[in-house]
Amino acid sequence: MTNPTSSDPTFPQGGVPQGQPGGGTPPPPPAGYATPGYAPASAYAGAAPAGQMGMAEAVRSVLFQYATFSGRARRSEYWWFVLASVIASVVASIVDTALGVSILSLLLSLGLLIPSLALGVRRLHDIGKSGWWILIGLIPLVGVIVLIVFACQDSEPGTNQWGPSPKYGA
Repeated sequence: MTNPTSSDPTFPQGGVPQGQPGGGTPPPPPAGYATPGYAPASAYAGAAPAGQMGMAEAVRSVLFQYATFSGRARRSEYWWFVLASVIASVVASIVDTALGVSILSLLLSLGLLIPSLALGVRRLHDIGKSGWWILIGLIPLVGVIVLIVFACQDSEPGTNQWGPSPKYGA
């Protein structure tokens, strides 16, 4: 008896001998039927759904619109930038602690102040609120909670007074 994993010609790649049921390549599908198997879902194929941003794209977008307080900003752009800012702040704090000075954290905070305010205003515009609502953040605790709730809301569909929806493509 031969071992299926040996170099026997009837078992060319191990397993079932050629010409036997279950061996070799599967037969072609009947006419009019799709090839058996599953195609990957679009979300798993590597491409992001239309309109969503990754972290790098969101940070690039915010920094290119450094002091642009008009227009609208999607939730994904807002939250990716917030995450990147938090990560950068943690890294700056670690470096500052290692160096024994706090200059890097200070420079980072000053450098991100205007883009963060502009992004917050554009995010408020996206949900149909005036940018002046950002001043509610000056109220201790309650103001921050209100701004977080606003930042989590979905975009206003269609065009509003601050421009077309970046999500719905109006």
